[in-house]
Amino acid sequence: MNLSFRTALTLASLLFTALLAQAQTYPSKSVRVVVPFAAGGPADIYARYLSQRLQEPLGQSFVIDNRPGAGSIIGTELVARSPADGYTLLLMSNTHTINESLIQKKPFALMKEFVPVAPINYSDLVMVVHPSVPAKSVKELVAIARAKPHGMNYASSGNGTPYHLAGELFKSMAGVDITHVPYKGSSEARTGVMSGQVEIMFDAITTMTPMVRGGRVRALGTTGLKRSSVLPDVPTVSEAGVKDYEATIWLGVMVPAGTPKAVIDRLNAEIVRIAARPDVKKTWNEQGAEPMSMNPAEFEKYLNDDIAKWAKVVKASGARAD
Repeated sequence: MNLSFRTALTLASLLFTALLAQAQTYPSKSVRVVVPFAAGGPADIYARYLSQRLQEPLGQSFVIDNRPGAGSIIGTELVARSPADGYTLLLMSNTHTINESLIQKKPFALMKEFVPVAPINYSDLVMVVHPSVPAKSVKELVAIARAKPHGMNYASSGNGTPYHLAGELFKSMAGVDITHVPYKGSSEARTGVMSGQVEIMFDAITTMTPMVRGGRVRALGTTGLKRSSVLPDVPTVSEAGVKDYEATIWLGVMVPAGTPKAVIDRLNAEIVRIAARPDVKKTWNEQGAEPMSMNPAEFEKYLNDDIAKWAKVVKASGARAD
């Protein structure tokens, strides 16, 4: 065995030992969870829910850092530029996979500068209108919108978000021309439709259901391919007139590329374990959310498939980020 080979072998052994030690002691300090969305929306709510349940098994605090803006770009770039040590996590959603085709000039490439950790959950959206809108069904809304192009607006939590693309997909499939009004976050968009500033919104069932039940808005349809157990009397948009329409919101966790695999695997195992707990499933199901469970490789494939799916929707709908 020559000297250079022995040196390389020694260095490799030392690196492996260091990585193993890091994984065994991880985390040794608090972990920051960057949520690139405003407080009060599904991403923020479930980031806090998950973080609270990661603290006990991992023995450190998981601190939420809301960094909304530019359709998730601001907070996501912050994580991309953070050390790849497992102490800065990105709470992401299909906003990120949508933005891969919707926004050409971004300061990062999602699948190059991040690695997947685990998905969290997914939920349907609900299409709602302000009570002043005369439409009592999706078909009636479509008829009104066709009769008066640009006559109605729909709110979203920002360009590139699932709420935005749900509206663009609806426009394309229903053959209507309604105007997109992006807000700085889902809470502001929700307030916009409840106050009548805008007429329509596609929002997560998990956050909009109380407003539907309270009469603040009228639900016309849910966006899954089957009715929601949370709003069973509300038809799907597909069965209500726009056949095969489907849109959901899902959440997950990524970390900067280069994060040790052992740390990623530890985080994945804990997130999967939490999502599988009966009490967590029960709570999420009651809110209209369904737990997701994948290992990092499976989640990576899921992300790539979702990027391809939304690229087709962006192209077909003509959606724009401006």
